[in-house]
Amino acid sequence: MPGDTTFDYVIIGAGSAGCVLANRLSKDPRNSVCLLEAGGKDNWIWFHIPVGYLFAIGNPRSDWMFKTESEPGLNGRVLNYPRGKVLGGCSAINAMIYMRGQKEDYDNWRQMGLEGWGWDDVKPIFRCHLDHYLGAGEHHGAGGEWRVEEPRVRWAILDSFIEAAVEAGIPRVDDFNTGSNEGISYFHVNQKNGRRWSSARGFLKPALSRPNLKVETHAHVTRILFEGRRAVGVEFMQNGTLRRIHVRQEIVLSAGAVASPQILQLSGIGNGAHLQEHGIEVVHHLPGVGENLQDHLQLRPIYRVEGVRTLNEDYRSLIKKGHMALEYALFRRGPLTMAPSQLGAFTRSSPEYATPNLQFHIQPLSLDKFGDEPHPFPAFTASVCNLRPTSRGTIRIRSGSPQDAPSIRSNYLSTVEDQQVAVDALRIVRRVVSMPALQKYHPQEYKPGAHLTSDEDILNGARETGTTIFHPVGTAKMGVENDPMAVTDARLRVRGIAGFRVIDASVMPAITSGNTNSPTLMIAEKGAAMILEDRASNAVPVLKSA
Repeated sequence: MPGDTTFDYVIIGAGSAGCVLANRLSKDPRNSVCLLEAGGKDNWIWFHIPVGYLFAIGNPRSDWMFKTESEPGLNGRVLNYPRGKVLGGCSAINAMIYMRGQKEDYDNWRQMGLEGWGWDDVKPIFRCHLDHYLGAGEHHGAGGEWRVEEPRVRWAILDSFIEAAVEAGIPRVDDFNTGSNEGISYFHVNQKNGRRWSSARGFLKPALSRPNLKVETHAHVTRILFEGRRAVGVEFMQNGTLRRIHVRQEIVLSAGAVASPQILQLSGIGNGAHLQEHGIEVVHHLPGVGENLQDHLQLRPIYRVEGVRTLNEDYRSLIKKGHMALEYALFRRGPLTMAPSQLGAFTRSSPEYATPNLQFHIQPLSLDKFGDEPHPFPAFTASVCNLRPTSRGTIRIRSGSPQDAPSIRSNYLSTVEDQQVAVDALRIVRRVVSMPALQKYHPQEYKPGAHLTSDEDILNGARETGTTIFHPVGTAKMGVENDPMAVTDARLRVRGIAGFRVIDASVMPAITSGNTNSPTLMIAEKGAAMILEDRASNAVPVLKSA
């Protein structure tokens, strides 16, 4: 086939994880690295202006436009399931929120038998690539590739929400990223001087001048190539041509929690019975592939208000739009620098939880769904999500064709625990909004509706308004040797296959308690170090299947 070449390392997916891996593996000029990205370059203005997520999500130029199956727990609704289709992946279209989660998340991974993944193990990795506006200290680093800044716009309605939350018993904090994120504060964001800071900008672009790094865009992987139980190459379609490249050391799959299990299954790794249904030759029966899907379901209560500015009315004013554009052009400040959510809060849905199990994303605007215009009345949204859902879903191929989008079943609200947390979460939102600090704006519940008062009715309101907050993880989880559903080991090597790792959000055994992008970068940083360590010790064996 045309274009056959050989590299030491081939990375599939130039998203949040892939860009880190490309940088770290190509740092040694003796390593040749090929990075394959199915999307295109990040050469569109809305990838860089922070508010551009409004135009990128739901746009086939920048979003793979996946949809879930009909969700029984959401009254049969089908959800849009955005995934980044560009260098930088989801970090080019996401909320830009810098969040690590809670130290207990990682200590729980370690308690599962995953040595090296406890909080004390991963905290230095979070710090090592950070360039935090607070400077170097106990919790943050400076001078690294991953820029973090404070927001560049404030809203009176959000300041009042902080006061109301404090009145309701949620403490004010300065930093969510110390190991405990309990409290309320403005989010820190992945921006630099008012521009989005994606993993492509932070990690990939500084490495592009290296002669040992080759980046291929519009390279849609069709399957992994094997010789026995060793991964030896990658087949991909590019501009209508089927190409193959081969690898001397390892293939690293970093296509994300949706595409990584899809590529595994198309390559013959997964549940053997399911693969045979679609005419795929089974290379290795690994039943955990595509299982264990976890996501944060956000419930989006909307409140109409009076006597306070929100983005809804600014959006509809040509004069104010012009002022916003001018403020951004001159000072890189104002609403065009806004992340989708500016204010965050973490609390417990009930005292039975040892650490906060709810996260708020509060916005000075309201709309029915991403891609829609804001409502024609002043309002704010107090989204709330269950941080540690017990519901589990699946990612499975629909056919043997790489062109067919996978079947996504999130199974939201399928457990009694998740249903109770949803009801309690909406009641907590109401309690905060009822506090004196917000009453001066006469808030009126627009959605799901103040008329819903019983647990049954409130749960139905959650089913009608719940939607993904874009944090899928866990579909190729790491686990110990006796875990039958583990896809990788603690060093992220695919079980039963040599020369092959998965390094992205899909390896999380349990979802982190917050936004998942920066934990994914940590996994990539740690994974790259493991690859280089194992090469130095010549330790890349064929692993036992769980």
